[in-house]
Amino acid sequence: MSVRTRDRACPQRTCVGCRQRTDKRSLLRVVVNGGSLIPDLRGRLPGRGAYVHPVPACLEQAARRRAFNRAFRGPGPYDLAALREHVERIAQTAP
Repeated sequence: MSVRTRDRACPQRTCVGCRQRTDKRSLLRVVVNGGSLIPDLRGRLPGRGAYVHPVPACLEQAARRRAFNRAFRGPGPYDLAALREHVERIAQTAP
């Protein structure tokens, strides 16, 4: 007889910065809008998405490795200003 658990399965995603595989909930989805990378807070914006940990180190590593170019299958370069601002704001409010 199988035992059912009440825990819901959580999808796994890979951070484009550090390449660590983790729960989708702990990552920030990023989409391209007019050549700019913007955070998709609700996870509902159209288009291809990439996931990154909401910490400055992972964001900088992804930018340095040009991981966003590969993730979005585009030539880039992408404007990271809005995304950097959002991640820095999160980092300041985190304990």
